[in-house]
Amino acid sequence: MATVLDNRQTGRAAHAAPPATGRRPKFLQYNWLGGLAGWIWLVVVLVPIYWIVITSFKLQADYFSTNPLVPPAKPTLENYRFVLENHFVRYFFNSVIVTVGAVAPAILVSFMAAYAIVRGSAVSRFLRTVNAVFLMGLAIPLQAVIIPVYLIIIKLQMYDTLGAIILPSIAFAIPLSVLVLSNFIRDIPKELFESMRMDGATEWGTLWRLALPLTRPALVTVTIYQGLQVWNGFLLPLILTQSPERRVLPLALTAFQGQYNINIPAVLASVVLTTLPILTLYVLGRRQMLSGLTAGFGK
Repeated sequence: MATVLDNRQTGRAAHAAPPATGRRPKFLQYNWLGGLAGWIWLVVVLVPIYWIVITSFKLQADYFSTNPLVPPAKPTLENYRFVLENHFVRYFFNSVIVTVGAVAPAILVSFMAAYAIVRGSAVSRFLRTVNAVFLMGLAIPLQAVIIPVYLIIIKLQMYDTLGAIILPSIAFAIPLSVLVLSNFIRDIPKELFESMRMDGATEWGTLWRLALPLTRPALVTVTIYQGLQVWNGFLLPLILTQSPERRVLPLALTAFQGQYNINIPAVLASVVLTTLPILTLYVLGRRQMLSGLTAGFGK
């Protein structure tokens, strides 16, 4: 009887087990719809960029008489020469001064603040409060405080100077930078800090000799991101500066477009020249930037 039951159970198990099948068809292993959507999106993004670049090498007369998507038969640099002659170099250096003057102090302060918050917030109530203040800063948009910022700049007698753009840019760059860097520093094993302390290193030495090298991807990430934000900033230069000599590239580009809106190739040449510096910065630091974006939020 037991043998019969065992045979029945064995037969049921064999019947219940799915039959061995071969591998899935190869075409089912690919996400064809996702790939097609990706290629469509790539075309949507690249076609306007392609149009901007080829049009910047066309003469104004050729632009209105040829197909917009056909490359120029005789490319010319006349539009770029025209843009450079309209004080583009001055506006470029104004943007460089504002971007470097805002991003460098913001990243330095954010890095030291993030290290202090991660290393000391467990024992210091003051540092926990500072961290909460930084997090609150993420919820305040620039548009909501532009009038108080304007009044403060007037009181400081800094209106219509590049410093009037730099100071608020530093303040608005710090909260997000502290958040990213603190999450990255928090992922560093505590054993490394303890090892540095056992070797006699001070907190200041640990900051520069241990935390700085290990957080380099995150530093590159926030530097590129904040540099992009400051470089493309429009509201602060518009409100806090007035004279043409203090214009940065986004503001100058708007003025140039309003003055030469009929000369489309020249306007697009100014767009290309404005975009090239930040694009070059991204290309040089893209690997570090991607590493920082993916490794800073491991916990």
